[in-house]
Amino acid sequence: MQILSIQSSVAYGHVGNSAAVFPLQRLGHEVWPVITVHFSNHTGYGAWRGPLLAPNDVAEVIAGIGDRGVLGEVDAVLSGYQGDPAMGQVILDAVARVKAANSDAVYCCDPVMGDVGRGMFVRPGIPEFLRDTVVPAADVITPNHFELDFLAGTTTTTIDEVLAAVDVVREGGPRDVLVTSVLHGDSAPDTLDVVAVSDAGAWAVTTPLLPITPNGCGDVTAALYLAHLRTTGSPELALGRTTSSVFGILEATLAAGTREIQLVAAQDAIADPADRFPVRRLR
Repeated sequence: MQILSIQSSVAYGHVGNSAAVFPLQRLGHEVWPVITVHFSNHTGYGAWRGPLLAPNDVAEVIAGIGDRGVLGEVDAVLSGYQGDPAMGQVILDAVARVKAANSDAVYCCDPVMGDVGRGMFVRPGIPEFLRDTVVPAADVITPNHFELDFLAGTTTTTIDEVLAAVDVVREGGPRDVLVTSVLHGDSAPDTLDVVAVSDAGAWAVTTPLLPITPNGCGDVTAALYLAHLRTTGSPELALGRTTSSVFGILEATLAAGTREIQLVAAQDAIADPADRFPVRRLR
């Protein structure tokens, strides 16, 4: 595939495009990275340096790609953290241009807003902008459990409630939803679920909950799920392959004792994911 990925970039470590591009390339896809910030490192360190690109500058980069007459070759647009509505609008404009040139292209949005235990960590107004404007324009979204609850306007504590919340969100636009870090009343101790829902049904994978929460895993997850979903056409296969690869990355990161995800060390788990965890059909 040809994937236009509009995300942040860091020189040290792996978040945003610095987390998404290599796994996609390792799977054999061409990636056209457009960066929205270029920082020394991710903000989880508490200190960083580097510029935020102005939305107009990002729009100019995308316009320059359009000048080459190649937007019709784009199979998918991928986005992650959106720092302000102006940048979100640039992304939506890019999606509209791509889809005008290629009606088969899809938009995958990772609606980064917050997480359990941390609450919302984006600027005020961003969650509402994502919920009301961006997510309805997406074909594929990859929220975590906390973000799903916000998007659906509810609190879910059972797997049936999670599926009902996904249905609410899907009614607004996106047909494929991957929910990560799902914790519910039926979860076994020290495990979590990842749930995929599409027109064809719903599936879940349960994995051990590792004692590590590095930055960038959501970015990798969104990229891998988009890639596998588009190449196989099967949410079930995409779910199994994505969870296996991400778990392999987390294992390598835990073994290395570093806070930066070990994409290069775990590249075999990306390129050739094993069937490590059974995928069970929920409906």
